[in-house]
Amino acid sequence: MAPAYRWPSLPFEEWRPTCDTLHAHAQVLGKLAAKLAPPEPELQHAALRLSARGWETSPLPAPDGSGAFVVALDLHRHQAVVEHSDGRRREVPLTPDRPVGTVTREVLAVVGQLVGPVPFDPVPQETPWSTPLDEDEEHATYDTAHVAAYVAAATAAAGVLTQFRAPYRGRCTPVNAWWGSFDLAVNLFSGRTADPPATDFIMRNAMDAQELAVGWWPGDARYPRAAFYAYAHPAPAGYDGGVLEPAAARWEPGLGEYVLDWDDVRKAGDPHATAVAFARSAARHGCAACDWDPALSGSLEGDPPPVV
Repeated sequence: MAPAYRWPSLPFEEWRPTCDTLHAHAQVLGKLAAKLAPPEPELQHAALRLSARGWETSPLPAPDGSGAFVVALDLHRHQAVVEHSDGRRREVPLTPDRPVGTVTREVLAVVGQLVGPVPFDPVPQETPWSTPLDEDEEHATYDTAHVAAYVAAATAAAGVLTQFRAPYRGRCTPVNAWWGSFDLAVNLFSGRTADPPATDFIMRNAMDAQELAVGWWPGDARYPRAAFYAYAHPAPAGYDGGVLEPAAARWEPGLGEYVLDWDDVRKAGDPHATAVAFARSAARHGCAACDWDPALSGSLEGDPPPVV
């Protein structure tokens, strides 16, 4: 039986001001993770996680050697939370409509109090704006109803991605929450290396292996509606000619990815099963087009053995 997640409407242009504010807050968490977590291939150490309360880091080593700490965006209590492994906890309110700059400065001050000073680059990454996070007074909209809809939608999307990746026998990521592009994604790896598509820091470090990615985003300036997406790297000639499930799935040339719009999923009789079918058909097509080991790609269609 499919999980009984809520599949709310998420019209991007209506909630974009709040989306941009959340995106900026997530950048603060991601920059702390990127600075303090032990480096991993494909920049996996910099990824965040979607938990029951919202976005959060994995436990990060405290610079002062006092243990570990986590920074989270609690999107139910509408707080940024800093928690130390010794039990200390501090909260910074996100609302009513507090500017990103104010929240950033307060979060960094709390982190400094709990674990000592952390070097912090305030320049946002992969965003259409460039104002340093600790100076950003523009992004201050925080509509709690829009936040609740986003959390419900992201939870449903994460459930799809979790089920999709579960049986895979090769190296893969958990469901990552990426603070640069503000999306959720699972990456599957074949074990082969690949040439990065560009020489900038993110591309040359994040895309140096053959992979298939399936993810979900809540909309952005390039594609202003929520959608599931899928791509292969490197993509061979003809990759864009696949026929995916369901019929509403399509190749989006401007993105270089397959997409399935959130509204098409919501309207399906079984949204969860529809989205999982899209993910599996995208992986099936990508594995065939990119000549992956059939046993490895075939594991996506099966079930792991029982746990005894």
